[in-house]
Amino acid sequence: MGTPLSLSAEAYSNFLLANAQVAKGFPIVYCSDGFCELTGFSRAEVMQESCVCRFLYGPDTADAIVLQVDLALSDKKEFKGEIVFYKKSATLFWCLLDIVPIKNEKGDVVLFLASFKDITDTKVKVVPEDKREERRKGRLRKGAQFSSARLRGGTVLYHISGHLHSRERKSKLKLNKNVFGDLPALPEYKVADAKKSKFILLHYSTFKAGWDWLILLATFYVAVTVPYNVCFIGDDDLTRSTTVSDIAVEILFIIDIVFSFRTTYVSKSGQVIFEARLICVHYMTTWFIVDLVAALPFDLLFAFKVSVLSVVHLLKTVRLLRLLRLLQKMDRYSHHSTVVLTLLMSMFALLAHWMACIWYVIGKKEIELNAKNWDIGWLHELEKRLQSPYDGGGSVAGGNGTGVPSLRSVYIASLYFTLSSLTSVGFGNVSANTDAEKIFSICIMLIGALMHALVFGNVTAIIQRLYSRWSLYHTRTKDLKDFICVHHLPHQLKQRMLEYFQTTWSVNNGIDSNELLKDFPDELRSDITMHLNKEILQLSLFASASRGCLRSLSLHIKTSFCAPGEYLLRQGDALQAIFFVCSGSMEVLKDGMVLAILGKGDLIGANVAVDERVIKTNADVKALTYCDLQCISLKGLHEVLDLYPEYAHRFVQDIQQDLTYNLREGQESHTGRKGNGRMVTRRPSVTEDREDEEEEEITLLSPDARRGRGFYPGACPQRGRRSGRDTPPVWASISPPPTLTPPTSAPEDAGTENCSAFKFSLNQLLPTNSVTNPAGAVPIGLAELAVKAEETRGHLKQLNQEVSALGHEVADLGRAMRTMVSLMEGLLSAPPSPLYCPACLTDPAPVQGHAPAPGRTLLRPTTSTCSR
Repeated sequence: MGTPLSLSAEAYSNFLLANAQVAKGFPIVYCSDGFCELTGFSRAEVMQESCVCRFLYGPDTADAIVLQVDLALSDKKEFKGEIVFYKKSATLFWCLLDIVPIKNEKGDVVLFLASFKDITDTKVKVVPEDKREERRKGRLRKGAQFSSARLRGGTVLYHISGHLHSRERKSKLKLNKNVFGDLPALPEYKVADAKKSKFILLHYSTFKAGWDWLILLATFYVAVTVPYNVCFIGDDDLTRSTTVSDIAVEILFIIDIVFSFRTTYVSKSGQVIFEARLICVHYMTTWFIVDLVAALPFDLLFAFKVSVLSVVHLLKTVRLLRLLRLLQKMDRYSHHSTVVLTLLMSMFALLAHWMACIWYVIGKKEIELNAKNWDIGWLHELEKRLQSPYDGGGSVAGGNGTGVPSLRSVYIASLYFTLSSLTSVGFGNVSANTDAEKIFSICIMLIGALMHALVFGNVTAIIQRLYSRWSLYHTRTKDLKDFICVHHLPHQLKQRMLEYFQTTWSVNNGIDSNELLKDFPDELRSDITMHLNKEILQLSLFASASRGCLRSLSLHIKTSFCAPGEYLLRQGDALQAIFFVCSGSMEVLKDGMVLAILGKGDLIGANVAVDERVIKTNADVKALTYCDLQCISLKGLHEVLDLYPEYAHRFVQDIQQDLTYNLREGQESHTGRKGNGRMVTRRPSVTEDREDEEEEEITLLSPDARRGRGFYPGACPQRGRRSGRDTPPVWASISPPPTLTPPTSAPEDAGTENCSAFKFSLNQLLPTNSVTNPAGAVPIGLAELAVKAEETRGHLKQLNQEVSALGHEVADLGRAMRTMVSLMEGLLSAPPSPLYCPACLTDPAPVQGHAPAPGRTLLRPTTSTCSR
């Protein structure tokens, strides 16, 4: 995760992160669990709200402090002060607010870190102290009381501020213990680099690979020399010529123990561990005891001429435990066939060497345990062939000056016998004569049969049977590398592919759960998937779902993984699933700006649409750390909701509240805030559409609109029964028309008095947004759909009645217009007449002081006193 959350998690528990690049409101992009517990608001209600937290304001919130906060945010400066906030339950609490700007690597302020500390208890304690002091002094002076309270408030703020500064210093000291170098005064926002000390070795580095090969050679050396020294040399340290090399190997083993305490390793979750403490704990619980016993400096006793018991020499055989480390590292080189064959041949030769040492010890003990004249053992047969008597101690026998068989000759003969017995039945020149020798020969032959099949038989088939998982891993790795080579993929893309494959393999060990469970019955498979996905199924979103619904949902949940820097979704992509963050951190980006920061337990996706249209994402989703995700495919989700309609209605309502960030494109234009930050969805309304149309019609019929557009005969003022209120008289001047024929656009010209041209249908009156679901609108269930249908049917019935009335009014207007035209023809040839009503053809009394000009007519609308 980025540095701000790391610092905040250690220093504070109640904090917010806001985007400083959006000047309008500085929207909140992250909300801690402590802040939700303190204020009572959920994370979904707080996200995308302004950083000034106006939803926490109340009657006692000081305007001066609010102004200071706004000024500090606009200037991108640090702010610290006391302010009165209100919880969601309308409970007042005093808060110590601390706002710190966060810069990126370029020095630009990109985020604001706002921390909240509840100091209500401290504020309440100040009042009783003031009263006790006033009671003791025996006076109540207003000015003194105000000064005392202000002084105590400043003292309390000073102590709290000092406490916070001390905590910040402690947290910085803790961080300085882990990271070398000084931390900046302000936290930075960027993808956090691996916190690795300069003394930590990478397990995949070139130096560590070379060191492992050196330890491998030293281990083979120990495996060869330790049995030879114990069996052939024993306590005779005068004949030892490997003391210096043995001490050098012991030093190498001790250094390897030191390196192992500082070498990274891969955890079971697939992450590389760099922390020194975890590395020490891991090494102490795995190979430390074996490496320590193998590195005990027994050879220093010989170097300093210290006499020891013969049992001490046998303790050196514990160094052979280092071979277990060799088996551990063999899988690292198992995909190289040449290396595998070399290691197997070396193991075969090493086994023959051990058998030769044991074969010599058996022959030596046979001579020591029997009489002097006993000559049945294989060593006596060897001395007869070499004509070199052997007395069991390596000294000259019989005083005849004939030398005994040298240790080299004895070792070569032993190795020759064991190799011939391991690879075949032998040639008889060195044979087993005693019972002990024959029993050991039988064991060698049995072991030889197994080793012969392993090394010289079908090596690949045996490895695949014994290490099938390794074989599958390296097969897929080789296929992946061949694919990269054939298609000439760039190096960066190659590294991303290999890292993703290796990490996912370490997490699931190459096991495809869907492929593995497909042959199980649905009942058992549902129980297994419910256990595997219990974390996401325990969300409040699925609390009202039945067990059968949860079992069906669990079958459509899949596990996903995202590496740091990888994009889970791109802006404009079709959303295929709803994602639940199990671990790690992600950020939501749009045009390079951070809209939200997601962590463990967050839900990201979009509200479900009934018509299952393609949902386009409105932002990018990028991983900041290694993230484990669980996703529910939208296709499978719709299938389950169709099977359980009683839960579908509840689901589409709850998901609006549970989504940490809604990725539906255009969602921001259809949602708004209501009350204390609750999300509400704006749906188009038939009533609102009708009111908008009426307002537009009234605007067109206003004097100003007609003065700009001109007056047409078909444009009549609103009647009183249409508007619901009396309309004041509107005076309009009409110039003499160039022609006395009615306009052809009049609705009555093409028909009779029945106004057949004006026929309205309900299908024509249906608004388009009542059929199609706008983007971002929440689908409704069957029960709500029935209620909505009844309401819509009532609105349409009322609208139909009004349309019918409008048709009659238009017909009346047409008749009045024809009458008015005929009257105007008479008026043009006659002297001016007084005012008249065009609707009732009556002449009202002339208005004093308003004599009409020649050739012009004054009109006014019909009032409520008109007989018509």
